[in-house]
Amino acid sequence: MRLGVLSQPHHPALRDIMNRLRAAAHELDAELVLTSDLLGVAGGDGPALEDHADDIDVLLTLGGDGTLLRGARLAGPRDVPVVGCNLGKLGFLTSVTLEHLEDLLRRLRDGDYAEERRLALHVGLHPAGGSTGAAGRPSETFYALNDAVVHKGGFARLMSMRVWVNEEEIGQYSADGIVLATATGSTAYSLSAGGPILVPSLGALVATPICPHTMSIRPVVVPADATISVEILSRMDGILVTIDGQSGGRLGAGGRVTVARSPHPVRLIRMPDQNFFSVLRQKMRWGDVRPDAG
Repeated sequence: MRLGVLSQPHHPALRDIMNRLRAAAHELDAELVLTSDLLGVAGGDGPALEDHADDIDVLLTLGGDGTLLRGARLAGPRDVPVVGCNLGKLGFLTSVTLEHLEDLLRRLRDGDYAEERRLALHVGLHPAGGSTGAAGRPSETFYALNDAVVHKGGFARLMSMRVWVNEEEIGQYSADGIVLATATGSTAYSLSAGGPILVPSLGALVATPICPHTMSIRPVVVPADATISVEILSRMDGILVTIDGQSGGRLGAGGRVTVARSPHPVRLIRMPDQNFFSVLRQKMRWGDVRPDAG
């Protein structure tokens, strides 16, 4: 088994964790392929994961959900399964905690796990007036597991945008921005903005406005094969498009963001005893209604 490893390089216990991981890998006759930043911090030699991501069997992320999202953008387009070991606080998408790291490697070797194919997004940025925008081709494209967020930088001002599903206009929004999320991403920023919880296996996308100016603008759920387009109407600088909270680009007035289903789903590994609602209850205390102690 060739195991790619991606982690936050600044975790205080990283060297100890890597020593445990190397010992377990040696016992199981597994080869570790580390990212270049991880090699620099944790030591070791060998090829860097960035140059050999197509040759690994599984990608292991060490960190929280942000680290797993980073790993998903590396592994998803390459059809490589990804699994997360939580070193952070929430770890909603991760499969195990650090105390079960060795057991995780044994399960991976033995095939004792479940795999879910999570819908991912293909996000395109179309600047106004450019030849790429006029031709319908994006100037930049991104891959996302959770969401693409259109929002403002700088001063706290409402932005105006027009939202479309395929060729049908939903309407004009005045809001702080909009979250365009997958079912997996429905429990992230979209949920905080008032969006619905979608079961990850559901083939759907959700468009959730951020602090809309009017109560008549509510989240909209559309089929997974739809394309959502957001046209920027406001004439202001600093309109940002953020991908999974980590990367992205900028657009001005007249620019458009398009979000559609990627042809490359994310192969997310989970343990057999995990299910969506048990994780929801455990991690977010969802449905935790307790009788009054008084």
